[in-house]
Amino acid sequence: MSYIDKITVENYRCFYRGQTARLAPLTLLVGDNSTGKTSFLALLRCLWDYAFAFQEPDFKLEPFDLGSFDEIAHHRGARGSQASTFTAGFFLNPYRPLITALSKAPFEFRIVFGKQGTIPIPIERHMRGGAYWTRESLEAGKPPNIQIGTSRGSWNIVLPENVKLFSSTFRRPFGISMLIQSFFAGFREEKELGEIFQPISSSPPFQAEDAKALDNLAKILQVVQGDSEPASVGAPVRSKPRRTYDPAKPAPDPEGDYIPMFLANEFSLNREGWNELKAELEKFGENSGLFNDIVIKRLGQSGSAPFQVQIRKRGQRRKGPYRNLIDMGYGVSQVLPVVTELVRAHQSPLTLLQQPEVHLHPSAQAALGSLFCQIAGSNRQLVVETHSDHLLDRVRMDIRDKASDLTPDDVSILFFEREDLDTRIHSIRIDEYGNIQNAPPSYRRFFLEEIEKSLGI
Repeated sequence: MSYIDKITVENYRCFYRGQTARLAPLTLLVGDNSTGKTSFLALLRCLWDYAFAFQEPDFKLEPFDLGSFDEIAHHRGARGSQASTFTAGFFLNPYRPLITALSKAPFEFRIVFGKQGTIPIPIERHMRGGAYWTRESLEAGKPPNIQIGTSRGSWNIVLPENVKLFSSTFRRPFGISMLIQSFFAGFREEKELGEIFQPISSSPPFQAEDAKALDNLAKILQVVQGDSEPASVGAPVRSKPRRTYDPAKPAPDPEGDYIPMFLANEFSLNREGWNELKAELEKFGENSGLFNDIVIKRLGQSGSAPFQVQIRKRGQRRKGPYRNLIDMGYGVSQVLPVVTELVRAHQSPLTLLQQPEVHLHPSAQAALGSLFCQIAGSNRQLVVETHSDHLLDRVRMDIRDKASDLTPDDVSILFFEREDLDTRIHSIRIDEYGNIQNAPPSYRRFFLEEIEKSLGI
């Protein structure tokens, strides 16, 4: 699985000017309130779910409800200054061997969003893998207009009358790979290919070498699309604990309301998985100082009996009693969904978290930073919005101390800075000693002001 290396955005919410932000296996979003961090997460989720989980972009999907197109496209405030489209896209990292071998460059995927009624929908798709590129027009009610190119030139694809292009297949993000492969599944005369691929401007006639190049593009698209799950999203406000839970089928939700049901199912139906999950949860509990033991207590013999989640915090000499989750302080119940999503088996390759440190004391916030460093990697990407300098400092120290497999290049800090009506995203790196690199002066002022506020200066 490849992870998203960069994200591009233009004319979207508070992001007016076209800009590119660097992502990494672990990306931390910091900045003042109302500078676009939540909008950024919503956009990233839509791009991921569209490209990899084949779901239509939904900007109203919980926990992000960004409203209608007019509330999403950038508006300068004056009459007639509403953007008619907005653009977003991503680059995949160049480390997948096949992608690198075929394209010699990162793979780029870009979408232009237009308006259908009040809903933002993709009206153009652009893909590029090195010298190979495609442009697809997806206007509703019209046949798709497809352009394709190599280093030799570019061509319009004109489909023969006997070729039926099913819109449901083509509207999938990488459906064009199926189209390309259908052309080259068997031998085709250059004359026939010349009728299908018509030159644009001064491009030369389409030839066999172009067909080979486009076949490489189809292979790249096959690798990129893969099979993946929708992004996992954690909301900043999580569900309240209950004293007793009634069994139900767990259905994932951003607030983590399903987590107690999930834990109970693992305990009852997958004891090996429960033991592994329990060990990971208790490991974090000890590192954070929040708890030492967690158990599921059934209040009856049948599988439909109610249950409780119980927690124990040991003393220095005595283990102490188990207590109901609701009696352990709000921090434990609020962090439990976050940690469970991170450490359980079969996670999504992309996890988006909003303020996971809410209701946690500083040492527990720092422990979350260490957990992120242990979880993030080439097959797992975490993007975390945070206001916690304790969490951020722990990430820097873990990189310095080589406490995990993450390298400095595996961490990106995105600082969101308001500039008049716009927001600028600064991509900040850290070095091998955990020091902040290439940060704007405003970044240091931001954290200094936060420290002064906390000290009452």
